[in-house]
Amino acid sequence: MLTVGDLMTRDVVTLEETDGLLQGDDLLKLHHIRHLPVVREGKLVGLVSHRDLIRALARHPATRQPPVSVADIMSRGLETVTPDMPARDAIHKLLDHRFGCLPVVDGGGTLVGIVTESDFLRLAARLLDAAASGEEDTAGAGASVS
Repeated sequence: MLTVGDLMTRDVVTLEETDGLLQGDDLLKLHHIRHLPVVREGKLVGLVSHRDLIRALARHPATRQPPVSVADIMSRGLETVTPDMPARDAIHKLLDHRFGCLPVVDGGGTLVGIVTESDFLRLAARLLDAAASGEEDTAGAGASVS
């Protein structure tokens, strides 16, 4: 059985609650990602998406005093998964709730990874490529028999 742990990104780029919006925006651009988990001492406390940052930066100019922090805009009370959850269940959770990602936590709430729509698209591509490869092998074998 394929699990979330088999697909998730383990080296997660994160923010702290006190980080500013511009730091979050810079990290998204630098790492080419769309979601930033927010942690406090390794524990997941929130999530900031690319869309959240765009909205917040439009509303709050970087020159605002005091500056807006990630804690002011992050989503809280997140749906999470564990590394041992079947990948199929995580896919349904993403689809049912229209999430772009699911933070992966251990039993104590420590962030251990993140699984995104892109991870599942990569899986789908591998499965489709394998299926297509199997069809070509079968077609080739049938052609040589005649």
